[in-house]
Amino acid sequence: MAQQQKNIEIEFRSRFDLAKYKELKEFLDANAEDRGEDDKDVYFFLFPNKLLKVVNNVSKNNAKIVLKLNKIGKGSDFEEIEVPITQKHFERAVKMFIALKIGDHMHSFQKRHNYLYKGVELALKWSEIWGYHLELEIVVTDQNQKAAAESKIFAVTKDLGIKIMTDEELKEFTEKAEADYKKDKKNGDS
Repeated sequence: MAQQQKNIEIEFRSRFDLAKYKELKEFLDANAEDRGEDDKDVYFFLFPNKLLKVVNNVSKNNAKIVLKLNKIGKGSDFEEIEVPITQKHFERAVKMFIALKIGDHMHSFQKRHNYLYKGVELALKWSEIWGYHLELEIVVTDQNQKAAAESKIFAVTKDLGIKIMTDEELKEFTEKAEADYKKDKKNGDS
């Protein structure tokens, strides 16, 4: 098998209220490259040290299966393996992973808008689980590029006036979100 180039996402998140969301949207609409709507219907399959997701990209009319070889709250670098699928196979892929009973799963619809600002990809989002938030990301191909990517992202956070969530905050938030989702699902709310 031919050696494929690794894609490593250097990724950070920030959560905020509706007022900050509107402020960021206004700033990014005026100052960033608009990459458009990117709404997604996502099923997450949760493991202790990685994340598998099946994504229906509603806005872009495509779908994919993604394996992140790290979990939120365990560092900023996420090697990612993507397999494109057709939208018509999205539900079948979800059904297959649920039937395999591999990891707990969660469902989330994300309203999102993508931007490029000073070389950093930004996804301004809202979801029921995360509320209003921003994902900041640079994709690198070599782990040695991580520090430079992080510096660039941190410089952008200063321009935007946002606070990046720490690994501990991310870990606490995701563990609570997963537990709440399981509880709601068990009680029949989901």
